[in-house]
Amino acid sequence: MASTFGKIVVGTYVEIKRSDGRIHQAMVTSMNEDNESVTVEWIENGDTKGKEIDLESIFALNPDVSPDEEIAPSPETPPPPTPTSVKVSKIAKNRRTIAPPKNDTPSKDNRAIPIRARPLQPQQPEPAPPPPVQQPTQFQTQQQQQNESSLQLISRKESGQLSRRKSNCVKEVEKLQEKRERRRLQQQELREKRAQEVDTTVPNYEILYMIRDFRASLDYRPLTTADVIEEHRICVCVRKRPLNKKELTMKDLDVITIPSKDVVMVHEPKQKVDLTRYLENQTFRFDYAFDDSSSNEMVYRFTARPLVETIFERGMATCFAYGQTGSGKTHTMGGDFSGKNQDCSKGIYALAARDVFLMLKKPNYKKLELQVYATFFEIYSGKVFDLLNCKAKLRVLEDGKQQVQVVGLQEKQVKCTEDVLKLIEVGNSCRTSGQTSANAHSSRSHAVFQIILRKKGKMHGKFSLIDLAGNERGADTSSADRQTRLEGAEINKSLLALKECIRALGRNKPHTPFRASKLTQVLRDSFIGENSRTCMIATISPGMTSCENTLNTLRYANRVKELTVDPNQVMEGGRANNHAVNQLDVSDEEWLSISPQRDDLKLLCEQNEEEVSPQLFTFHEAVSQLVEMEEQVLEDHRAVFQESIRWLEDEKVLLEMTEEVDYDVESYATQLEQILDQKIDILTELRDKVKSFRSTLQEEEQASKQINPKRPRAL
Repeated sequence: MASTFGKIVVGTYVEIKRSDGRIHQAMVTSMNEDNESVTVEWIENGDTKGKEIDLESIFALNPDVSPDEEIAPSPETPPPPTPTSVKVSKIAKNRRTIAPPKNDTPSKDNRAIPIRARPLQPQQPEPAPPPPVQQPTQFQTQQQQQNESSLQLISRKESGQLSRRKSNCVKEVEKLQEKRERRRLQQQELREKRAQEVDTTVPNYEILYMIRDFRASLDYRPLTTADVIEEHRICVCVRKRPLNKKELTMKDLDVITIPSKDVVMVHEPKQKVDLTRYLENQTFRFDYAFDDSSSNEMVYRFTARPLVETIFERGMATCFAYGQTGSGKTHTMGGDFSGKNQDCSKGIYALAARDVFLMLKKPNYKKLELQVYATFFEIYSGKVFDLLNCKAKLRVLEDGKQQVQVVGLQEKQVKCTEDVLKLIEVGNSCRTSGQTSANAHSSRSHAVFQIILRKKGKMHGKFSLIDLAGNERGADTSSADRQTRLEGAEINKSLLALKECIRALGRNKPHTPFRASKLTQVLRDSFIGENSRTCMIATISPGMTSCENTLNTLRYANRVKELTVDPNQVMEGGRANNHAVNQLDVSDEEWLSISPQRDDLKLLCEQNEEEVSPQLFTFHEAVSQLVEMEEQVLEDHRAVFQESIRWLEDEKVLLEMTEEVDYDVESYATQLEQILDQKIDILTELRDKVKSFRSTLQEEEQASKQINPKRPRAL
């Protein structure tokens, strides 16, 4: 079997030829020894297809896996000479042809030519000195004549039968040789074609050629404006950006293929133990998939635009862009870049505002007399800053009705799209950014732009448009730089929390862990309303160097989508469906009796055990405690500062009293003692909190050194 199948084993990728003439790669899934064929499979249009192909066709297109060639006997090449005297004596003695033994039956695939079918040629001995001439006797002459007659008679009798058997063997050998020559010519043509199509100066050109071959086997049906916009309570789509200048300069490969309107394929380069390189083609399916030629208008048409009507129907809508740094999130949400300048008029922020003002002019909404307001703030390291008010620090609190309020956030009234563009420009100019490996000026915070509809001052609807920070920053949580650790921890935690909140929204869970991060806390009302809709745009980089981060982004998006439920199925399933998705087994009363933030964080980590190790959970707890204590210390310090101003005024009055000639010394001493006691009590309390805060800082640093993050599972 090894010699027949050559180097082919199960799992080998080979080139196959389709009935329409196309040639593409497929994987060997089984080997059939009986009929000398293999079964192969490949992915086409998101479906797995397969067929059975004979070995000759495989070897014709894949010479590198064919068995080592053995030199077959040619019909034109005579066999080694045999001494004439021996053959003639045997023929004369036995009077029959010499046949192989019965037990040496030739195999089906390797038949040997019978000895009797070979032409008898006398061996040419070396010339020797002539012996003395002797006259043959009469008996010797008769014997020689008899032998010659017998040889001629046997040749005449068996020439017909033996020639027929010989011709079959010869034809088989000639057929094999003809196929071999044809295969060699095809191999040469393929090598010449590859040399013309592939630039061997490109790094990983072998991977490039494999990707080209794979793409040639696909039928492309990309998303167009003619496609129907479907209704989704939770819509998850993917957008691929083109290769940027840096990637083109380093000749990075494009490993992302979007063959249809809802399929994304990643060609991940792999390497076997024997250093053979191959592709692992991973397929993902989403609601929509946008290739690198799609514009912001095209993306907006299928994602955020269907949500605009939701806020006019007294609903909450959320649209956010998620992906690694440099994947095109800010380009999608904020607008096109020309160098460092951004055209805000072509981003989803502005496009959504434009449609809001168009909807206001419709008769059924015009009579509502709605007013439009806008807010723009960012969340960085668990803190909220107002981008429209000189980056003022804001506090996020819950009121008596358990409604989350961003205290101090300014709402700016807008009356046209131009007003919105001005606010976006102001906010983007002061947004927190930093340098990463992918971008010199990368956004390191979550930017939240909200369009709010109010009717006579009361909330009517709200549309939250969010540009999230890069998802790969969580890998930096063990860095020695505390600021980087806190930044990465908040990004990592908030993205996990966002995913779990969308799960709860899609599956009608009894509890939403929105307290696990500041991001989900400020978006709480978008996750709990019955008339709430969410759209996620996962942006991915096409380069091979970003393959791991791209797969992480797609797995995150895939987890979000696979855990959502079709509203029609919910209606049909009734109570049974709600019971199937209720994984918390915790009543509402129990949730009210436990620490909200810590237990939301614990729930978050338990539901993502494949991504969060116990050490990472401990680190997140330490960071959360650190952020809480920081806020308390700052609040107490601010209170002490205000109290110190009052003390100074009291002390000033007290000192002025001592300037009188007959001031009351007893009263002075009593009042001064009271002021000092107040100072000592308050300052001592503040000092103790500062000491605890410093201990928490040390605990966070120790926890960061123990992190053992788990890699996300392949879905």
